[in-house]
Amino acid sequence: MRKPVSFLFIAILILLSVSSCGKKESTSTPPVVGPPTTPVWDPNAMRGVWVTNVASTALDSRENIRSCVQQCKAAGINNIFVVVYNNARTTYPSTIMQNLIGIPIQEKFAGRDPLKEIIEEGQALGLKIHAWFEYGFSSSYSQNGGPIVTAKPHWAARDAGGNLTVKNGFDWLNAFHPEVQQYIIDLFKEVITKYPTIDGVQGDDRLPALPSSAGYDTYTVDLYKAEHAGAEPPGLSTDPNWVDWRAKKLNAFLKRLRTEVKALKPNIQFTMSPSPFPWGKTEYLQDWPAWVDSGWVDAVIPQCYRYDISAYNATIAQQKSYHRNTNVPLYPGVLIRTGGGPLQPDALLTQFIQTNRRSGFKGEVFFYYEGLKDKKSWFEGQYPYTQ
Repeated sequence: MRKPVSFLFIAILILLSVSSCGKKESTSTPPVVGPPTTPVWDPNAMRGVWVTNVASTALDSRENIRSCVQQCKAAGINNIFVVVYNNARTTYPSTIMQNLIGIPIQEKFAGRDPLKEIIEEGQALGLKIHAWFEYGFSSSYSQNGGPIVTAKPHWAARDAGGNLTVKNGFDWLNAFHPEVQQYIIDLFKEVITKYPTIDGVQGDDRLPALPSSAGYDTYTVDLYKAEHAGAEPPGLSTDPNWVDWRAKKLNAFLKRLRTEVKALKPNIQFTMSPSPFPWGKTEYLQDWPAWVDSGWVDAVIPQCYRYDISAYNATIAQQKSYHRNTNVPLYPGVLIRTGGGPLQPDALLTQFIQTNRRSGFKGEVFFYYEGLKDKKSWFEGQYPYTQ
């Protein structure tokens, strides 16, 4: 037979329990405070990455594409921006390119359709796939205009000396010429028609864009003179009025491009990833605040590529100051690495994302997939908890 427990004994136990709960942890061994066990994502967040065919093997086989989308999914990525057009080549079989230069797809992809494959593999995992027209109004890289200018010499952009416009190695088409504009619009429409399940289309720092040194070709000069009582364009390529006139022409093109894209597929995401403003306008005639203010884009993703937190903070603050129409989201472009260059340190990437959140931006797009692959531990460990 059990003996009854005394009330005094019970009271002592209660007092000891309360005393123990009130003790402070030793300051010599602070508790480890980690992230929550389950990541909490903002459902409206953009978590994107660019996938390219340069300095990357991601698109080189169906197996590589499957691995790519699986790694993106594990990293918390929900939007993939895959290259479909660069250096006068497409990553899908294109009738337009076949008719223009006699080459329907980048040679190493002959017999395949990487765009179709990544749409199928990515959407099966719930990822959104966007067609990224990387080169835009640039015809080629260090090829004196490449096969497009060879086929259509009058499409070439010209500087004040009458030379082909080249900037940082990129050769340029005349973005003001109606045939060139129609060519780009037709490429967009070809992708949307050929791949009806595509989630989005995107231009970047070369679409719509043109180096401000361009605009001195016969067609553009005549157009300017017709609108300015016969006056010649300013000889100074960065003359503010000359810059504004050309930037507005590109704005009008963007509006037309959006209108024709949305007519084919109203719910498609129409996004642009320009250079940061105002540098992008001075150098490349890109006036993204006007695009956003007018509602011509569904999201804007300025390429805020920086290598230290001070420069990044300054760039983000600058872009935020021009983001007036907040109904159109802004997502910073974040650099992980360029080409085969060094990776950004984990701690710096974390600071970048924390700056984005403090600035009210609910997501970002990373350049580029090869860096994401090499930053697997950061993406799967730290990135979800910076939201």
